[in-house]
Amino acid sequence: MMPQSSLMVAAEIPREKVAALKCVLESMNSASGRVDEQSLSVMAGKLDTLHFARFTLLDDQTLGDIHLLYGKPVVEYPVYLAFMCDFDGGKEEFLSRLVEVADSVLRKVFSPCRGFQANCDLKQWMQEHDLPISAAYINWRGRTVQQTRQERALRLALGPHLRSQPGAFEAESAGRLWLKAREFKNAEEAAGRLALLDPVSVAQKIGELIRLIWYFLLLAVLLLPFLFLVVFFIRPSEETDPVYAPEPTKEHQDELSILEDWQFTNQFTVMGSVKPSLARRLVMRYSFAAIDFTARFFYVRGRLARIRSIHAARWVFLDRRRRAMFASNYDGSLESYMDDFINKTYFGLNLAFSGGMSYPRTKWILAGGAWDEQKFKNVLRRHQLPTQVWYDASPDVTAVERERNARIRAGLEQETLTEEAARQWLQLL
Repeated sequence: MMPQSSLMVAAEIPREKVAALKCVLESMNSASGRVDEQSLSVMAGKLDTLHFARFTLLDDQTLGDIHLLYGKPVVEYPVYLAFMCDFDGGKEEFLSRLVEVADSVLRKVFSPCRGFQANCDLKQWMQEHDLPISAAYINWRGRTVQQTRQERALRLALGPHLRSQPGAFEAESAGRLWLKAREFKNAEEAAGRLALLDPVSVAQKIGELIRLIWYFLLLAVLLLPFLFLVVFFIRPSEETDPVYAPEPTKEHQDELSILEDWQFTNQFTVMGSVKPSLARRLVMRYSFAAIDFTARFFYVRGRLARIRSIHAARWVFLDRRRRAMFASNYDGSLESYMDDFINKTYFGLNLAFSGGMSYPRTKWILAGGAWDEQKFKNVLRRHQLPTQVWYDASPDVTAVERERNARIRAGLEQETLTEEAARQWLQLL
């Protein structure tokens, strides 16, 4: 099984160079929110393992909240250029291929970054600026870019193929139609248009089991200190935590909305400061580790809790864990995305974001918070950042459709199916 990996290169940009960099990034788009694949070689299909990529300027416009809410001096954190990727395989191999096919583009984009030298070893520079990701979620672990494309093509070809048989759906049983579909799939594989799925080896299973045990033991050891902090530091402060949730300005909402809903899938990036408390930073670190544990070992087949619309997501700390960032790729509108979370896993939202400054008040971290729907939505939208360049390898395939296509393929991998199972399988077409 091919593993998936994530990369986040983040480098400081002097503020006087931000405007010029925005122009460079905008030149990579054919229109706002739509990457021009002809002008950006890294996004033009030369990397057939790349699921998603984006360039985002991490320029937090809410830094003044610490003075407004806590009376503390405003900290002028730097602006960062973040380059994020989700891809198949290991990071070392991906970086080598990335630099090979996109050297000139990447050097042009990274040239304004503080400390970047024109003659530097680009791969090494990116490795040095690769931020650790505290938690990551992949919709379906092991499903590659190529598999996504092939399975969609298989589904689109199967229907016409079966319907081309005279009187097929009227005269043939479901089992016979499944056999004809299986013959078609085998012919596609023989012709090289469809590759066999990689089986999970025994070594991979053992490795995953060892990682599962290690993660579990680590979280178990740290659970008592986590509960101590929650009981004696977090819960008392929850009663008085200042909340700041004004409606975002029209200018800010317009800047974001122009980048959204050009296709089925959208991008989302939020960042902000952690509440000024060591206990908050420690609890948030544990929360991210718990999210990473469940996403890595349990939510691996198309769902994050009960949410099916997320393709990939990451949680990252910045500036010695005094700030944090969340980025995702999801299906549907932002409103439906937030409603999905509030209705199905509000406690997960609170666990992940309640340590953020201005977040609605929680109770014992898990309750409250996102229940205050409008305040929650205002806080998230206010902390959301525009994505300057965004690439999706399969913009016409939703997460639910990917699962459907995989089920069609899996049905054809079976040696036999009962008539009833074949009938249910046909309903997927």
